[in-house]
Amino acid sequence: MQFTSEQRLGGGVLEREFTLGEIPGTLWTPGAAPAPLVLMAHNNGLPKAEPRLVARARYTAARGYAVATIDAAGCGDRPRSAADEQARADLRRAMQADEPVDEIFESFIGPLVENAVPEWQTTLDALLELPEIGGPVGYSGGWTALGIRLAVVEPRIAAAGFFAGGYVPRAQREEARQVTIPLLFLLQWDDDGNPRQRALDLFDAFGSKEKTLHANLGGHTGTPWFELEDGCRFLDRHLK
Repeated sequence: MQFTSEQRLGGGVLEREFTLGEIPGTLWTPGAAPAPLVLMAHNNGLPKAEPRLVARARYTAARGYAVATIDAAGCGDRPRSAADEQARADLRRAMQADEPVDEIFESFIGPLVENAVPEWQTTLDALLELPEIGGPVGYSGGWTALGIRLAVVEPRIAAAGFFAGGYVPRAQREEARQVTIPLLFLLQWDDDGNPRQRALDLFDAFGSKEKTLHANLGGHTGTPWFELEDGCRFLDRHLK
């Protein structure tokens, strides 16, 4: 892992860009060390510098956590294939036209999840070698399918916060029954891009004995700010 830049933010938080082979990432660490680690992931081609993710990461770091995110293949500054761009365009067109999207989604998102998991595990290995990070590890992000897969295959993850979940590949919907760590599941009641009943069915499928559903009115980007505060209290219960 090579750090390429850094800046000191308010509250003693240090924000650093890094590269790990071909993987670009960002790490936020609080003033106190060692700190528990939270992995934050975003999908849909969005970069690690997406403003909502950065705001959540900085807030969480100020609450005493190390927070890390990476650009998945085809996201942010990483190269995008013509096939991936066409799949994204086909998916957007089908959703806007209210046409069936399952097969497009399965053929596109399923492989993205499979390819992303090893990169996140490689990143996790490198992060846990840093003296300022002490574990345990949590997951928080809008890429629910990735979080499910990581929760199943990665025993170092002790708790997870998921957002939405209406469109999750069949493989991860089945794997949800194997997820047993504590969960906090956020749902925007009027999210056109994430069918409500599918999200509720996914929540029901999780095998965790401790799982909490928070539902709020509004669309995909309308999650109330207080949910970030509640999310940190959830992390406090399970990572500190």
